[in-house]
Amino acid sequence: MQCDKCSQSIPAGEAVAYQGQNLCEDCYLDLLAAPKVCDPWAVHAAKKEMGDKPELTVIQEKILALLKRRGPLDMQQICEALNISEQDFKDNFAALRHMELARGLRKGDAVCYTLFER
Repeated sequence: MQCDKCSQSIPAGEAVAYQGQNLCEDCYLDLLAAPKVCDPWAVHAAKKEMGDKPELTVIQEKILALLKRRGPLDMQQICEALNISEQDFKDNFAALRHMELARGLRKGDAVCYTLFER
């Protein structure tokens, strides 16, 4: 059997069924541990910990710079401009949202991302 997400071979009896997919343990844990954008406790903790100068990853800095230059943008535009995967964007955006540095907004039927207004 193969993992429906990463296509790795899964030994017999070790596949995890999740939302209609057969997943390896790593992919299953990745799905369960993914950061959630709308998490009030994470926002509180991030704001308390970051102080005046947040420590950002390189990708987070690039996302903020791109949004400052060209935002609001949708996920596809951001991923293409920065040459990152959607999952990398989602993981890094969740942290930026928790720090209240970036946010999502609706433009018609589309979800776009922009800087957080203070």
